[in-house]
Amino acid sequence: MNNLAAVVAYWASVIAATLFVIFIASFAGIAMASPLFVWTNLSHYVSYTSAHSQVFKHIAQTSMLLFGPAFVVLVGCIHENASASQKVLTRIALGFAVIFATLIGMHYFVQISAVRMNLSKGQVDGIEQFLQGKPDSAMSAINMLGWTLFFGLSSLFVAPVFGGERIQKWIRFLFVLNGVCCLLAGIGYVTENVAVVFLTINLGMGGCVTILSFLLAAHFRQILKEN
Repeated sequence: MNNLAAVVAYWASVIAATLFVIFIASFAGIAMASPLFVWTNLSHYVSYTSAHSQVFKHIAQTSMLLFGPAFVVLVGCIHENASASQKVLTRIALGFAVIFATLIGMHYFVQISAVRMNLSKGQVDGIEQFLQGKPDSAMSAINMLGWTLFFGLSSLFVAPVFGGERIQKWIRFLFVLNGVCCLLAGIGYVTENVAVVFLTINLGMGGCVTILSFLLAAHFRQILKEN
């Protein structure tokens, strides 16, 4: 057992859990601070963002921007401590995790930098395809590709590593459930089924990852105590 990998995995799990708590709290803040936004057109979006504070939205986006690297570090540490026969699975999971972090990183960085700056200056020509608020924009599709296909596949490939103790069985189950939810969300997004996307991403994936992060932190903390 690589003790350094366990230490890094523990802190990556703690950071991931904290980021998802911040993300959930930010969404609660958005719900309390402003009315529900439904995309209609660009002028409506500009008016909405001008009339209501976007602080909570930017906090939520920043937390998810940081979650990507934290997940890559976590999967890398899991790979380091996996048995020789399972390293092929964790190596594949790590590859998918890197793609996931790259795609969502591009999306969220564009939102908190280029989109925010252009909106603040009133420069909106050609900005529609970069807006997260437009569900069928190119940038939203890139984000969903990361969260659905690559995050889902990474979760499914890393799941078999965990087994034996009760907490590990729960971790494996939640990784599998998260993978299934993510892939179903991808199907829902492509078929424009809003209900499926909401249930699988907002509730399914969000719930799984939040609980997973805390369980992984507890798991690696136990490993450190035993070492």
